[in-house]
Amino acid sequence: MRTRFLSFLLLVAFAASVHSQAYQPTGENLKSRQEFRDNKFGIFLHWGLYSMLATGEWTMTNKDLNYREYAKLAGGFYPSKFDAAKWVAAIKASGAKYICFTTRHHEGFSMFHTRYSDYNIIDATPFKRDILKELADECHKQGIRLHLYYSHIDWFREDAPWGRTGRGTGRPNPKGDWNSYYKFMNNQLTELLTNYGEIGAIWFDGWWDQDQNPDFDWQLPEQYALIHRLQPACLVGNNHHQVPFEGEDIQIFERDLPGENRAGLSGQDISALPLETCETMNGMWGYKITDQDYKSAETLIHYLVKAAGKDANLLMNIGPQPDGELPAVALQRLAEVGEWMKVYGETIYGTRGGCIAPHPWGVTTQRENKLYVHILELQDKALFLPLGGKKVKKAVGYADRLPVKFRKCEGGVMLYLPEVPTDIDKVIEVEIEK
Repeated sequence: MRTRFLSFLLLVAFAASVHSQAYQPTGENLKSRQEFRDNKFGIFLHWGLYSMLATGEWTMTNKDLNYREYAKLAGGFYPSKFDAAKWVAAIKASGAKYICFTTRHHEGFSMFHTRYSDYNIIDATPFKRDILKELADECHKQGIRLHLYYSHIDWFREDAPWGRTGRGTGRPNPKGDWNSYYKFMNNQLTELLTNYGEIGAIWFDGWWDQDQNPDFDWQLPEQYALIHRLQPACLVGNNHHQVPFEGEDIQIFERDLPGENRAGLSGQDISALPLETCETMNGMWGYKITDQDYKSAETLIHYLVKAAGKDANLLMNIGPQPDGELPAVALQRLAEVGEWMKVYGETIYGTRGGCIAPHPWGVTTQRENKLYVHILELQDKALFLPLGGKKVKKAVGYADRLPVKFRKCEGGVMLYLPEVPTDIDKVIEVEIEK
């Protein structure tokens, strides 16, 4: 009996120990999550040595470029037109509330000054300026939050274990040296969270590179704990295309809105964490000189609105040019989206997905008892809102504040518009009785 009791106590102690090790976000982190959800709109910046080749960020592995030859690009990287103040000002004017910048992409080049590799913007290029430091200073100055992309894979370093990509870059040892590489990554993450002020999030990518090796241990819990210890408010996200892992604070979807899977990367279940979907402005993440197929302002605004209707943020990507400028068409799109956000930003910022689920005609966003009906595709002057037993107090056009006629009917309310909507997004503000 005594043995059984001792065994029981040990089991309870073990369970308590395991439970105590479970990730418990701090109050600062929870506050940061809410602010992230309120921000709704960010700009992704994919920039590295690959911009010089102007064929996209995966060229090194797609063309099996030798890692030593590829590294020679650094000797000619001199983005003379880079101006962090102009970048941040243009992004802020678009209505975006945060920037996510690629500090080290899969090519392995660090776009910041690091002590742990001389393959970085200061030591390996004639430019000799810490791009990340200048960008971070401007973000803090202009009130834009800064998130940092960090790759878990590296096609350049010899100690990085091979996955299913980067196998033809000439590195000598497929096994690498995981302990060395893991220490290197954590040293760099410590620098990023120590030397550049407040960081809103670390955005990981590359876990999927070992999907053919299911026993591979990325040692994420310890890495996530390091981040939360250095900056408790810093959010952790991982573009692994899975349901969130222990220690993550946001859920990421790539090229698809939550619940959709047209791109084949986002079939995972939707969690209760804050959501973000990333999408390209044209067709490529990194700069590609032949890709001028930019999405229209209407398409980008619709994507932003649909993301908000699904209670998600939109992280919209731009690939800066090798000279340091943002492409002219990208700047034009930022300005166009910004003009729309000046009028309709209140229907996006600080809202949550509305009580009416997305429909083919559009979506709803909501703040307390105000429901914003975003009509994107409607070929009629009447619109049924399935509000169930909720009572509508009034309805007005959001932009013109003119009353919109409505009538209660079975299962909801029918809106009667003065004409078939032709706006990019016809927004009707519906006030629901509390």
